[in-house]
Amino acid sequence: MDQQSDEAKKFYDDTLRESRKQIQIIDAKIEEELARIKETINILQEQKKAVRQIYDGAALILGAKNEFEEEEKDEVSQIPE
Repeated sequence: MDQQSDEAKKFYDDTLRESRKQIQIIDAKIEEELARIKETINILQEQKKAVRQIYDGAALILGAKNEFEEEEKDEVSQIPE
């Protein structure tokens, strides 16, 4: 093999190695972001559940129409069997 071929091979080996490293770093960042987003969604769902209980209780005490229950009934009735 001549020197130019050796240099080209080394260049591409280095490029391959560095690219692999960058892909692994990006994959790790993606996983971190997904974990953060999932945690935020869980927190928001818990907050929604707590506020929903307050809303349901207030609607019951007032004898008011609970629009969220009606929406849920509509959603369930639209599920194909």
